[in-house]
Amino acid sequence: MPTITKSIITYDKRNLNTEALLELYYNMLKPRLIEEKMLILLRQGKVSKWFSGIGQEAISVGVTMALEQDEYILPMHRNLGVFTTRKIPLHRLFCQWQGKASGFTKGRDRSFHFGTQDYNIVGMISHLGPQMGVADGIALANLLKNNGKITAVFTGEGGTSEGDFHEALNVASVWQLPVIFCIENNGYGLSTPTNEQYHCRNLADRGKGYGIESFILDGNNVIETYTKVQKLAESIRKRPRPILIEFKTFRRRGHEEASGTKYVPKELMDAWEAKDPIENFRSFLYSKKILTPSIDDAYVAEIKAEIDSALESANAEPAIIPNENTELNDVFKHYDYENFKPNDSVEDLRFIDAISQGLKQSMERHNDLVIMGQDIAEYGGVFKITEGFVEAFGKDRVRNTPICESAIVETAMGLSISGIKSVVEMQFADFVTSGFNPVVNYLAKSYYRWQQEANIVLRMPCGGGVAAGPFHSQTNEAWFTKTPGLKVVYPAFPYDAKGLLATAINDPNPVLFFEHKALYRSIRQNVPTDYYTIEFGKAAMLSLGNAVTIITYGAAAHWALETLENNPNISADLIDLRTLQPLDKETILNSVKKTGRAIILQEDSLFGSISSDISALLMEECFQYLDAPVKRVASMETPIPFIGQLEDQYMAKGKFETALLELLDY
Repeated sequence: MPTITKSIITYDKRNLNTEALLELYYNMLKPRLIEEKMLILLRQGKVSKWFSGIGQEAISVGVTMALEQDEYILPMHRNLGVFTTRKIPLHRLFCQWQGKASGFTKGRDRSFHFGTQDYNIVGMISHLGPQMGVADGIALANLLKNNGKITAVFTGEGGTSEGDFHEALNVASVWQLPVIFCIENNGYGLSTPTNEQYHCRNLADRGKGYGIESFILDGNNVIETYTKVQKLAESIRKRPRPILIEFKTFRRRGHEEASGTKYVPKELMDAWEAKDPIENFRSFLYSKKILTPSIDDAYVAEIKAEIDSALESANAEPAIIPNENTELNDVFKHYDYENFKPNDSVEDLRFIDAISQGLKQSMERHNDLVIMGQDIAEYGGVFKITEGFVEAFGKDRVRNTPICESAIVETAMGLSISGIKSVVEMQFADFVTSGFNPVVNYLAKSYYRWQQEANIVLRMPCGGGVAAGPFHSQTNEAWFTKTPGLKVVYPAFPYDAKGLLATAINDPNPVLFFEHKALYRSIRQNVPTDYYTIEFGKAAMLSLGNAVTIITYGAAAHWALETLENNPNISADLIDLRTLQPLDKETILNSVKKTGRAIILQEDSLFGSISSDISALLMEECFQYLDAPVKRVASMETPIPFIGQLEDQYMAKGKFETALLELLDY
């Protein structure tokens, strides 16, 4: 038994009974003993990395015990106490840290980078900020379900400098979301002290700027943490709103163990070691005769036995044997595509009207589907696609957002975690750069990492030809076809747009749905009036021929059609890809094997684009069938300009006919 000294932390046990006080102690002791064991294993080379939360246990335990078991918590990598207080079996935690199959990520991610629906925990990613917006989404789902539940999310003082933190606070405030933002101010972001991270007295003061109640708590006082958070949680359940809490604490070990703590002044470290949350609480409990040596020893023995047993079983589990099919099959969540055939009733619709109608019919079919975006409610969106939707579905489901693409993508992820589909409108595809991180690092990787689907469609109005300049005209699909875990859809016709959008919304995986702005009001087609779907990965053959295969998508499909109309003597297979991920390789390869010539036409600039991948595919799979080199036609290697004559010069449209004729003459 350790030496017991007088506590230097002042505790007020209030109305807590002996059972509750001992539970607080036990729940803090457990992660501490696990960490001490992990540090030994780290020195022995039996684990590769460790992020220590020693000295911060009171926050994790106090917050977790204050919440109900079915309320989500989004912890950081120093919040082991969240996982243990939620009673996750240690065997699974140790397997996670060792990269064993019984962990939560099948060896695909390390430490605390995982979530688990079984325990209502959503782990962080290394970029830190996105989980704040994800918490907003879970809280929004609670609000929409009117279930009286709250959400708690953790960040460190370093994470409060990220834009995601500020966006998430603003969204939570505007929508009055039932979420508790917990800042663990532990003194250092890796080696950077707080005075080099922010210039305000307390981080809690930032809540005032967003109209959010904020509090400062002693993060080493487990009773203060538990009772205050419990009281606030009860209040938020009755009157939903966000709250910001800054917990003052200290990180007594390195950012991770290899970092060390040489940059910390000794007197500062000594002062915080004296404020150890477990040692001080133990002294308090002994002084009140609540904890006795026999109870204390029994707790230690029980926890150590559990640790040893779990380690033994984790060590005995065989190493993961790589299986290529297993890895590839877990990039996307499998679902059984349901084909809804269109009826015989059709109407002449513009491209934009087909999208609006398809979106509306999906809203009617999925009664919890939420649409989010800038100006999409009463205003109907800048392109008027959602005009009248508020009257039809209400503002809960048709939600105007602040200008914060990152937080809204993250909010959509939180909705998905809570079982709610969403469609996010990027006002222009160009603006996705402001939400790029959560798209490529959170949405794309969640299912592969811990089998959590991102049931989200991002609508992406894109493309040139409308004199909108460099920030409203990009067709940036190649940024996302490169990223495993994302599906990319790019229709060229009203019929396809409506059916593919319905499929995108039914698909539980993240889908980027590109809509070319120049097609919105210039292209018309007879479109079935009722709901129907079109399967992903099935290209459309717009014309049949034997001399050449033209592969294209989006607005470029219309350029190709126009060229063939002007050259009726050209016998061509014209393939409209419709979806870029998944790609209909079978149709492409079969056509090129038949014609012996291939030309790929796109609006995007050439280098690093999908045309390069298709060209490489043809060289690998069809080389012996080719009668000429594969030809690629794309826009200039410049940003897209504004003025008409420069934009015309930039576009691939004016280059295609010449390139096609040259290929045929080869």
